[in-house]
Amino acid sequence: MKKVQILALHLNHGGIEKAIVDLANNLTPYFNVEIISTYNINNKPAYDINNKVTVRYLINNLKPERDLFKKYVKSFRFFKAFILGIKSIKIIMLKKKLMIKEIKNSDADVIISTRIYHNRLLSKYGKSNIKKIAWEHNHHQNNNKYFNDVIKSAENLDYFVLVSKSLYNDYAESMKNCHCKCVYIPNMIDIKKPVISKLDSNILINVSRFSKEKGLFDLIDVVEIIKDTINNIKLELIGDGPLFNEIKSYVLEKKLQDNVIFYGFQSSDFVNNHLSKAALYVMTSFTESFGISLLESFSHGVPAIAFDSAEGACELIDNKELLIKDRNKEEMAREIIQILDDRKTLSSYGNTSLSISSNFIPDKVVKKWENIIN
Repeated sequence: MKKVQILALHLNHGGIEKAIVDLANNLTPYFNVEIISTYNINNKPAYDINNKVTVRYLINNLKPERDLFKKYVKSFRFFKAFILGIKSIKIIMLKKKLMIKEIKNSDADVIISTRIYHNRLLSKYGKSNIKKIAWEHNHHQNNNKYFNDVIKSAENLDYFVLVSKSLYNDYAESMKNCHCKCVYIPNMIDIKKPVISKLDSNILINVSRFSKEKGLFDLIDVVEIIKDTINNIKLELIGDGPLFNEIKSYVLEKKLQDNVIFYGFQSSDFVNNHLSKAALYVMTSFTESFGISLLESFSHGVPAIAFDSAEGACELIDNKELLIKDRNKEEMAREIIQILDDRKTLSSYGNTSLSISSNFIPDKVVKKWENIIN
């Protein structure tokens, strides 16, 4: 049985991390699978990992504290920033040293890299007899530097896996003369017996990291507009991140604390339980390569509405009325109000979403991975 190694930065909460765990779990019937994670942050992965998957950590309870470093600089605590900066540099150097050692000494038949940083090291230090696969989850956001950096990091590997058709089209054209072959393989949704929502509530839901690209301030503005018509509207936010406190303060400023509920990071079971009670998933991301949480909502029969700036959502949402152009918050609010007022249409959207989700079950996605691994 072939051995497959997956290189991860960490196994904490996050879309990339969820995709890594889902893939590892579902490859175990066919391959020996090992995850090499640079950082062990919370001593336990955020997502349930099959006991057939071997997990090894390179660094325990240490990581660069970028957010804290910025905080010290902004508050003019330069000595503390200096000490923290020195410590972070040492950790980054250790991270590189240990990962190079792992790649050089790997006994795997296949190594899957999940970051640009790992692509570069795998390209430079990976053995010639090992199949090398880059797996890109982030959207380039029309950033030419990032786009070119990705290409350069992957061009000498064997395969480059893209999680959306739009990303595949972008990279395949630019890499047609490279050694590396581009392949489109979407992420999977691995939910055992999802409970189908009755779509009878006024609950909106969003599961994401509280960071700038997710556009959550705009989502709060949308709820404020809706509240004028649907007073008992509820928005459930599941996630955390650098903007958590700012967004919470924004909700208080708008006096929406009775309408917006914060849950922080939660387990998959918690997320699925709340998705099964929601009426609509709302995505306000500025950019999104795939939108796995949106797809998870589909598996519960919960349709989604999104700004069309989230390219990954455009591939998944079948009804174009649910893709709002130009990040128009008023238009999104009007559409949500109309949908919640017409449960028959909402139910129809839910059935379509459920049907779409069936294309991303593990059996179908793993088959595509098997093809390139073998």
